[in-house]
Amino acid sequence: MAVEHPAESNSLVDVLETVLDKGVVIAGDIRVGLADVELLTIKIRLIIASVDKAKEIGMDWWETDPYLNSKAAEQSNEELEKQNKELQKRIEELEKKHGTNRLV
Repeated sequence: MAVEHPAESNSLVDVLETVLDKGVVIAGDIRVGLADVELLTIKIRLIIASVDKAKEIGMDWWETDPYLNSKAAEQSNEELEKQNKELQKRIEELEKKHGTNRLV
């Protein structure tokens, strides 16, 4: 006797494609308490989606995180260097105005 399969069966690939196309949100909270006193709360939010879908809903933090993106790290370093130069200039102007010199 042959085993019959339903005509419309979803393979794992089909399910994964649908999940990545539409996205899935999983949310949960972990609360630790003792004698009705809450000691710790951990909020967990997990979104599973394709990169395109994530960008579509406004999630693109991996593009601006210096730990994950070398271009973002370079931009961050350049911004810090710019701020440092501006602060040094302001310090020098204040020292000239008040007639003090700092030790370098």
